[in-house]
Amino acid sequence: MKLEIRDVCKSFSSKQILHNVSFTVSSGKAMGFLGRNGAGKTTTIRSLMNVFKQDSGEFLLDGQHLDVTKVKIGYLPEERGMYSKEKILDQLIYFARLKGAKYKEAKESAEYWLKRFELDYAKHHKLETLSKGNQQKVQIAQALLNDPDVYIFDEPFSGLDPVNSQVLKDVIQEKIDQGKLVIFSSHQMSYVDEFCDEIALIDKGRIILSGSLKSIKEAMGEGKVRIKFKQMSNEDSINWMKNHLPQFQCESDRQSLIVSIIDTTSKEFLKLCALKDADVEYFAPYRPTLHDIFVKKVGEENA
Repeated sequence: MKLEIRDVCKSFSSKQILHNVSFTVSSGKAMGFLGRNGAGKTTTIRSLMNVFKQDSGEFLLDGQHLDVTKVKIGYLPEERGMYSKEKILDQLIYFARLKGAKYKEAKESAEYWLKRFELDYAKHHKLETLSKGNQQKVQIAQALLNDPDVYIFDEPFSGLDPVNSQVLKDVIQEKIDQGKLVIFSSHQMSYVDEFCDEIALIDKGRIILSGSLKSIKEAMGEGKVRIKFKQMSNEDSINWMKNHLPQFQCESDRQSLIVSIIDTTSKEFLKLCALKDADVEYFAPYRPTLHDIFVKKVGEENA
């Protein structure tokens, strides 16, 4: 499957929120949809879900108009919407049936996910009796009901401890491996970095960066490398570079030195280090983290 968002615009009253938003999501890959609070992520998703109609532009699935009544979509919104005083299993069956399942299928799907998330003991409990993390798992189970074709996860790891985060990681990876179409939004960049093959970064209602995350990292690496010298702190390593290889600009982070070698090759740079009797512990192309990319691009946009 291929989902295309084409030139979507949306205004509320006289204020335009989305400005020709366009990006593509393919099945079997996860796409990270990123932006600051108020950037337009939720408005885009709600337009896609037909919660409200966009002013212009279109949503296409495999080249055809997206009809959300004919496509199974699992949606986990950031703002949770389940009923705190209702029993968990009853709620999940209700939501599964709203999505078109017959009672037997709805019950089987609900019980499967409660068991998968180790919540089958609480299926007859009211939602409000569970911890925040377990309430989050019930919300996630709701999005997984009926084996959707498209998944939209908005801050899915919120409130989860490391063990439950790993359970959810396994589930999301399964869906990607099954060829499902996954849109993943989170402010926890490490999770997006782990799962997403592609990203779209929105700021002030405009897409300012999109495409393959690997290609974006390579381009924003800007010909730099990471290097760490044995038995040297970063401070000592910078002083060593200034004294022995002053032609190369360098900086450091908590991991290593980051050196710009635009005017030479990796092989030649390492040869120069060896000639100066440097003992190299680690060497690799520099790839910025998604956090670094986000801060840089949004910062440039708002400069």
